[in-house]
Parts: sequence; C-alpha cells; structure tokens
Amino acid sequence: MTFEDWFRKDRLPHIFCAGCGNGTIINCTLAAVDQMGWKKEETVFVSGIGCSSRAPGYIMTDSLHTTHGRALAFATGVKMANKNLHVVVFTGDGDLAAIGGNHFIHACRRNIDLTVVCMNNQIYGMTGGQGSPTTPLKCLSTTTPYGCAEPPFDLCELAIAAGANYVSRWTSYHVKELEKAVLAGLQTPGFSFIEAMTQCPTAFGRRNKFRQVIDHVEYLKAHSLLKAKRDRLFEEGKEIPPDMFVVGELMRRNRPAMGVLP
Repeated sequence: MTFEDWFRKDRLPHIFCAGCGNGTIINCTLAAVDQMGWKKEETVFVSGIGCSSRAPGYIMTDSLHTTHGRALAFATGVKMANKNLHVVVFTGDGDLAAIGGNHFIHACRRNIDLTVVCMNNQIYGMTGGQGSPTTPLKCLSTTTPYGCAEPPFDLCELAIAAGANYVSRWTSYHVKELEKAVLAGLQTPGFSFIEAMTQCPTAFGRRNKFRQVIDHVEYLKAHSLLKAKRDRLFEEGKEIPPDMFVVGELMRRNRPAMGVLP
C-alpha cells in the first residue's frame, strides 16, 4: 500500500483553490501515516471548520468533521473512548487559535495522545478573508483593511508553554522536512503539534501583493529561520529579524501522557 491508497478518489476533484498549499500538507501527512503501517480501520481523522478542515473528507478512514473550533474536544473524546485508535487532527489557525484556543491549550496541558497538523495560512480563508490570531502585523484582510495592528500568536511557543510533548514548524515549501516532522509527531506519545505555514492565494495572497502563488511560497522559504541558526544568533547576542519565523523541531520531551479509559 502507498499513501495514495489513503485517498478517497471518488471525492475528487477537491474544493481547494488553485495554488493552495493544503494539498501538499495532506500529502505529507498521509505519507507519514503510511510509514507508520497503521490500518485504516484503526485510524481516525478529526477536523473542525475551515479550508484545512475539509481534509478528512478525502481520506479513506472514519472521520469527524466537527463544529468550528471543537476538533480537539471531539478528538479527545475519540481517544478517551478507544485508546487503541490512532487519532490525527487537521485544523487551521483560525479554527485552532481563535474559537478553539481554549481547547488547544488544555489539550496540550493534558498531553493526550493526539497528533495535530495545523495548516496556518494566517487568515480565515473559507469564510471571507478575515484576520486571524496569526495574521502578521500590517497585513491586510477584510477585517484589517488598513493593516493588522495586533501582534500574532506564535502557535508553537504556545504549544510548548502549555505542555505538548512534540512541537515542530515547517512550511509548504519544506516538503520532505514536513513529512519527517509529522512522522516524528505520530511516533511520539502524548500531544504532538506540527505547524505547517502555507500559502493562501485567494484570501491572503491577492491582498498582500503576492501576485503569483510562487511568490508567496518563495516568501515562506526566504523568511524561514532554522532553529540551529536561531540558537547561534542568540549565543552571539544578535536579534532575529521580526519578519522571520523559526522552523525545525522546537520541542521533544517525555511528559507523561494523559491516561485513557481501559
């Protein structure tokens, strides 16, 4: 079996916009899942509402497409009900960090055995292009027409502080690295969080001067700072440019995972 066997081909063509990075992230995730050797009948994908949350509908397993922001609450229920199931959550930055923010920090705190893949396009892509908790300063959206004035959340730092066992960040450009990060998250007991920075040509790109999809992808590449390089800059007393974001494995630890029902 290859990772393509996990797709529900009868649901194609998909609904994602041309140039959307979500398909790349789904491919990376399923490639990692396939390497785990899991059975489809023992694997469940859970999502909330948003572009990213449509992903489970294209996967040949049982899945839950839940209410906005509640993916982690439902996923916790699935894992608590049957500890033998492998549970993977697809979510977006708005779904996870805004209406779902409280569920996010407490899922990390409980350190329940879930793997969460967040497709962070830094905007509400499906519901009108509103600013999200991760929209960068000065960026345009339908709710920030003069530029976002609020500092964005760093989702990985939030997950680390709240107690997640495994945390990493890559982009839709870093395909092999992202696949390896998801695989590491699947292999790590407890709560694993993988943030995938991705382009959104329709809602974010056209408002923020990314005329072509490749322009936004190249931006993500150019503004990625490897964790090792970040650490060297810290040691040298140098500041990190404010428009850069750190990529790589940011946390791996062995906090006890939350117990589940026998």
